[in-house]
Amino acid sequence: MTSGCEIAWFSALCDDDYEYLGVADRRLQSSFEHCRDLVLQAETGGFDNILLPSGYALGIDTTAFASAMAVLTRRIKLLMALRMGEAWPAQLARQIATIDRMAGGRLAVNIISSDLPGETLASGPRYQRTIEAMSILRTLLNGQPVDHDGDFWKLKIDPPRITTLSGQCPQFYFGGLSEDARNAAAHGADVYLMWPDRMDAVRNIIRDLRSRAAKLGRSLRFGYRVHVVVRETEEEARAAADRLLSKLDDATGAAIRAKSLDSQSAGVRRQAELREQSSNDGYAEDNLWTGIGRARSGCGAAIVGDPDQVLAKLKAYQREGIEAFILSGYPHASEADLFSRYVLPNIEHAPL
Repeated sequence: MTSGCEIAWFSALCDDDYEYLGVADRRLQSSFEHCRDLVLQAETGGFDNILLPSGYALGIDTTAFASAMAVLTRRIKLLMALRMGEAWPAQLARQIATIDRMAGGRLAVNIISSDLPGETLASGPRYQRTIEAMSILRTLLNGQPVDHDGDFWKLKIDPPRITTLSGQCPQFYFGGLSEDARNAAAHGADVYLMWPDRMDAVRNIIRDLRSRAAKLGRSLRFGYRVHVVVRETEEEARAAADRLLSKLDDATGAAIRAKSLDSQSAGVRRQAELREQSSNDGYAEDNLWTGIGRARSGCGAAIVGDPDQVLAKLKAYQREGIEAFILSGYPHASEADLFSRYVLPNIEHAPL
């Protein structure tokens, strides 16, 4: 499938914006003003959607920020990340519906299977809690009463009066590579997000998740979260990628990765494996560079190349079934501008 896809950018709410990876820059630190400007630039640049990430320890609160963006934007979708370990589903349903109304129906939700800050739950129960949360949220946001007797919530409740603009639950985007995460996605997600990997691994993940969802009478759409470095020539793009790491030492990179609450997850381990298995210059395959992961937990690779190469890579993922791309680059403002000029006009795209 090579028809249209959704192209999203990223607002760095979790202290994840740099000119040089690993070198803190006060101008790029998460603040309302800086993150607001990234959203407004993405809207002006023509992106369809923007991820508003969430982390307990880092940056600023996503739900409060999304509320402000709902009234400061007019066209772009807002992909609001929500941490299920911190949520009370009935109250969260009201918040989602309220923000969706404020945004004129432009809200989508990135479900994160998080712990409650200060507590640690084993993977199996944590993802089971997320499955329950998604079920409760979907029922309430579809305007239906809930009669739920689960391991984590026992609720018998009518839906709140306020609904989303459509009267339906927004799309749930969800990522995770472990067995428990894949099971949760099959049960409750709409869009399964994956981090960068070699094309054969992407193909296998899509095949596996389609099979799991089908066994439950469901279907999934697929998204791909990746960084990008695009320049007029491949030589310039590779030089820009190398420049990002030119002031990083290994100890600083390891400390940055360890700060993340998901630093031990299956997905993060796979990003480390991909990096370790790459060539000496950090490329896992043509135009897929793993150097970003030296200073970042989570999504750790970038598509690097000239406009034609970046476009060809995106279209190759589309042919495998990817329908949504969540892109970012460093610094986020300048890389968004380059992508919106060099690549975005040449790809058919629209919100999912």
